[in-house]
Amino acid sequence: MPQEYYATGHRKNAIAKVWLSPGGGEFTVNGVPLRDYVHRPTLEVLAQEPLRLAAADGQFTVRAKCLGGGIAGQAGAIRHGLAKALVAMDESLRPVMRRAGLLTRDPRVKERKKYGRKRARRGFQFKKR
Repeated sequence: MPQEYYATGHRKNAIAKVWLSPGGGEFTVNGVPLRDYVHRPTLEVLAQEPLRLAAADGQFTVRAKCLGGGIAGQAGAIRHGLAKALVAMDESLRPVMRRAGLLTRDPRVKERKKYGRKRARRGFQFKKR
């Protein structure tokens, strides 16, 4: 059984590489504590949800490296990667994580802008001259 487990999480345009190892409960993202990185208690709770579901709060050291997207997307990517790492560590957690929807990648991404439009779908204001 390896000492460290790795998984990659995705959300919107954010990618999180997550390493999980037995330890004192430190949670760092890009070398900064999670609390200082996300600045929002809701995102902090969101990122730590897989640990809470696995009843493993404070038992593991989590290191994450995030790329792309914004803070909310990165928190979602950390959540996805952490859930996958916990399942890699203990396969019996799969049904719990699956039921909570943590193993499914959220496929919603920003739609691209189309020609002849102001944004992805919004047309220009019509004016009858």
